[in-house]
Amino acid sequence: MREQQDMGSLPTTESHVVKGAMVLGLAALLSKLIGTLQKIPLQNIAGDGVFGIYNAVYPFYILIVFLATAGFPVAISKFVAERMTYGDEAGARRILHVSMALLGVAGVAGCILLNQGADQIAVWMDNVQTAEAIRCSSFALLVVPVMSAVRGYFQGKSMMGPTAVSQVAEQLIRVATMLFLLLFLTRGDVEESVVAAGATFGSTAGGMAGLLVMMYYYRKDRKRPSLQREGTWLHDASPISLRTLMWQLVRYAALVCLGAIVVPMMSIVDTFTVPRLLKMSYADELQAMAAFGVYNRGLPLVQLVGMVASSISVSVIPAIAKDHLSSNLDKLRQRSTILIRWSWILGAASTLGIVLLAEPINVALYRDSNGTDTMAWVACMAVVSTINIMTGAILQGIGKVNAPAWHLLIAVGVKIALNLWLVPVLGMNGAAIAGVAAYGIAALLNGIVLFQTLGLRISWGELVVKSLLMMGMLSVTVGATTTLLPELLHGFGLANGRVEAVIVTLVGIVIGVVTFIGSGMGFGVITAQELAMLPGVKKYIPRLERLGLLKRSINGGMKSG
Repeated sequence: MREQQDMGSLPTTESHVVKGAMVLGLAALLSKLIGTLQKIPLQNIAGDGVFGIYNAVYPFYILIVFLATAGFPVAISKFVAERMTYGDEAGARRILHVSMALLGVAGVAGCILLNQGADQIAVWMDNVQTAEAIRCSSFALLVVPVMSAVRGYFQGKSMMGPTAVSQVAEQLIRVATMLFLLLFLTRGDVEESVVAAGATFGSTAGGMAGLLVMMYYYRKDRKRPSLQREGTWLHDASPISLRTLMWQLVRYAALVCLGAIVVPMMSIVDTFTVPRLLKMSYADELQAMAAFGVYNRGLPLVQLVGMVASSISVSVIPAIAKDHLSSNLDKLRQRSTILIRWSWILGAASTLGIVLLAEPINVALYRDSNGTDTMAWVACMAVVSTINIMTGAILQGIGKVNAPAWHLLIAVGVKIALNLWLVPVLGMNGAAIAGVAAYGIAALLNGIVLFQTLGLRISWGELVVKSLLMMGMLSVTVGATTTLLPELLHGFGLANGRVEAVIVTLVGIVIGVVTFIGSGMGFGVITAQELAMLPGVKKYIPRLERLGLLKRSINGGMKSG
């Protein structure tokens, strides 16, 4: 009975799991937001040359981290959760210790290889300016893999708080270190390659901060009364050999890694192809890297849209998985319909908004209008990447786990081919167009599998016509803002240059959001049933219905076949 009571005290209730997922999701969103927005002061302080070098090296560093950790956090959380199901806390800690040893060795090996091979990697990139930044980023591998092991341990115990605090601490220290070194190095007569190396060192400082946070929580965790007395084992909790445990961890982690590694490969393609191809049009490497930096100006905006899409999918995907397991096909189709419609509407509106505000956004964030047309092309990735994120998440929820990874792998091949064809002809715009096409292919393939599996059919009137009316309203209001507001500001002599761009951008965003919500409700694109899915919104729905701003029924934009 005592053991059963202890087991009952474990944090395994549905409400605790949901709360933990929300905490971890919010922390991930905040850390990604910090990581994305830090690129703006990086460009402002150091310029497009350093910005280009950093954006060439950082995706490569992320890929190495993926390889070094090899899906271990997910594997560790799975095996730790299994041990905790039996109350085997000692066994869970044994899994952590073995994993820390494995990842520690992998991290040291990765650090040595990356540090010693930095010059050769820079040659492969066809840009020697990246060598110091690659060498500097290698030191993060001494701490990040071990930190990921401890995160997996706590996630396996359904304790999401430590990971959440660690993620935010890691990003804050990384960005603070990067900004400090940027300000320090740019004051002296230092080469751009060295300044970029200083910026990448922030990853090491952030990793150390994240690891210290995790070890603090682990020390506290060890002081808790253990659910299992030393030398005793609960039913089905007998220990396995060290060799078997290591093999199980490595095997499961490798399978997870194969799916996860495809995501950073899209950025790696640009790292190894775009600067090399841009050199055909520029006199030297630094000019090519500066152009690559200009190309990357619009990517943080697209990533922000992707974060919103990911947050929506995370909140709904567990329900989709539940519907799938319970064979509730009607409910599954309805939820999938809502997600697909929202991904299309959110992505299209975000793309249109960035395109219309491209010049003031560019000046407001990056001080000049260089590459405004490229930013507009990059913005088009928002709609296709958002649809790709949503459809991929739904496929994972219904058990089609491998399909999104294979489709992204195909998209990587498309990106390589189109970069080689378009960048020499169109320059930075060619790289952006290639990205739009690649993500579009992945989204299309996801959609085909999803529609075939669930038997969905598109109702063009609901999905396209009404949303296009929304986009038309958005074009009129935001377009009028970008045309008339600068004239008004000039007439009153209130602003010019960057200050004017900031005002136009902020006013344009506010008007765009108001137009988006108002027209969405007015045309019946946004419905009461859909808004009820959002936390904290349900109580306002009756008032909106009484005002005639919201329709009660939902047609869905699609129907089952």
